[in-house]
Amino acid sequence: MDPVRNPFAPGAGTQPPELAGRADILERGRITLARAQAGRQGKSFLLVGLRGVGKTVLLNKIVDQAEEAGSVAHLVETPENKSLPEVLIPCLRRILFRLDTAEKVNVAAKRALMVLKAFAGAIRVSVGEVEVGLGIDPERGVADSGDIEADLPDLFEAVGTAARSRGRSVVLVVDELQYVAEREFSALIMAMHRVAQKQLPVVLVGAGLPQLVALAGKSKSYAERLFDFPRIGPLIEVDAISALRDPAVREEADFTADALARIIELTEGYPYFLQEWGYHAWNVADDPLITRDDVERASLRAIASLDESFFRVRFDRVTPREKDYLFAMSRLGPGPHRSGDVAAALGVAVERIAPTRNSLIRKGMIFSPAHGDTAFTVPMFDRYLQRVRAPD
Repeated sequence: MDPVRNPFAPGAGTQPPELAGRADILERGRITLARAQAGRQGKSFLLVGLRGVGKTVLLNKIVDQAEEAGSVAHLVETPENKSLPEVLIPCLRRILFRLDTAEKVNVAAKRALMVLKAFAGAIRVSVGEVEVGLGIDPERGVADSGDIEADLPDLFEAVGTAARSRGRSVVLVVDELQYVAEREFSALIMAMHRVAQKQLPVVLVGAGLPQLVALAGKSKSYAERLFDFPRIGPLIEVDAISALRDPAVREEADFTADALARIIELTEGYPYFLQEWGYHAWNVADDPLITRDDVERASLRAIASLDESFFRVRFDRVTPREKDYLFAMSRLGPGPHRSGDVAAALGVAVERIAPTRNSLIRKGMIFSPAHGDTAFTVPMFDRYLQRVRAPD
């Protein structure tokens, strides 16, 4: 069929043509954001799930919801090679300038910008050059100790006070939170605890891999009371069908029942994979009714595309020793696997591979769903490793 009319959109964080099966999360976001904008407390939440379940797509939708509700929202990502202050400073600078854009000068917003400059100046020692670019003096004695656990709550309080003075709420939307260092994550939790105690209109909506829950609990024991942790997984069958059929029908095409069943079997309902198979099935089909045969022909293209992008981009980030660990896991199956079983597959003691396991967790390649267990953060990664593994 005509590839120009292909409705499917595989890609990192790309909005799918049909956001199926996520209505409960979006409704949770709508209520939380509306309460914050109305001056009522809304519990912040952190989305948790494997790669490819659509966490980033949901964060982008929540930003849209926030802006529609009258909030000032901004989405940032926390990459491995940056500290939390490096990520937050430009974000908060932008938010405060938006709060300060009015004919009448806003004293609280100006003060928050001074506090932000003090914070950036004090934290520079540990994070390198982080410029705020403000032609104002820093606030002395507030958020300028250089101790992020002491300073970040002061900064968030100043931001929340500025937002309240404008009758607005601030929504910080942060992706890839699992990469935040433990002490910085602790500071972030403490900052959100401060604004909750002060009843200031600041909401944090974040997303990360499954280890995020353990990171939050390890950082501060009260994190589970401060945040909700909705788990985002693959779509159930009815939603997976909707994600495939509805966009096709809008383009005057459709799938046969056995074609849908085969795609769901191959993808296990993971949204990213559904988009890949839908995209390639559309392109190989000759007629508007996509059949199982079309799906089988499309599978070779879909797998090749995933191998070259979704899987390989992650595999290329690991060291040879880490690859050996991942290959050993793949030989055991999709998982989870006991650490002792992985060690046995490598023919070494558990203690010897613990540093490798910890490194892979930090890189977001694996996580521990329970004590002593190890699982891939990327769905079907074991199959990819079996395809690329060199002969023993």
